Amino acid sequence: MIGRLLGRAIGTLFGRSEPAPIAEALWQETLASLPFLAALDADEQQRLRALCEAFLGEKEFTAVGELPLTDALCVSIAAQGCLPILNLGLERYRGWVGIVVYADEFVIPRSIEDEFGVVHEYDEIASGEAWEGGPLLVSWRDAQMAGSGYNVVIHEFAHKLDMQNGPADGVPLLPPTLARDDWEATLLAAWENFAAEVDAADERGEDTALDPYAAESPAEFFAVMSEAFFETPWLLQERFPELYARFVAFYRQDPGRRPSPGA
Repeated sequence: MIGRLLGRAIGTLFGRSEPAPIAEALWQETLASLPFLAALDADEQQRLRALCEAFLGEKEFTAVGELPLTDALCVSIAAQGCLPILNLGLERYRGWVGIVVYADEFVIPRSIEDEFGVVHEYDEIASGEAWEGGPLLVSWRDAQMAGSGYNVVIHEFAHKLDMQNGPADGVPLLPPTLARDDWEATLLAAWENFAAEVDAADERGEDTALDPYAAESPAEFFAVMSEAFFETPWLLQERFPELYARFVAFYRQDPGRRPSPGA
């Protein structure tokens, strides 16, 4: 699929192997546009900036069609994508290079085999996609919606973390301090609870405070709850305190202790 994309790779500021500095004005504009980044303290912002510069020196951005591939776009995606690894390190994103940016939602061809062995092909409209061992795809329009609990960039980068030890299943590569059995039990219990909550809300014609897409699978639950962890931590902490505590231990961050946007 990537070989057929009509895109162009960035080849100026960030198209080289050595990290290039992010201009001060551009960095401040990026922070101002993303309130969950503005809430970081000065040391965290400085470390995030250095991490973004290294990230941009390693990755290759491709814009599809007529979408302008600007420095502002690349820095914004890098800053959001590097936030989860602020205290984990860039090695967590090694093993893949490409980031493909669409102007808006895009179509992904799918196929599924039913119980009779018949293969059904269909097109799925997506705002993001992470491929195991391959590129990460994201809609720029959706990426710009970040800040109120919906973050397609963090979502897809969480999938990349999940894929470090195999296909995405909601269990990323854990530190020795987190037992896999404990993580799985906590995550699956929260997922099953949330899936039931989504079903009940659907029957009543109501919305859930957290994105109902999380009910799709444990992998999607981990990715969606990672969005909430960084953007609306108070919601996640209130709804799933045990899961929140595991996320604090995994990401080595506690966004709930940061100033809330607008404070």
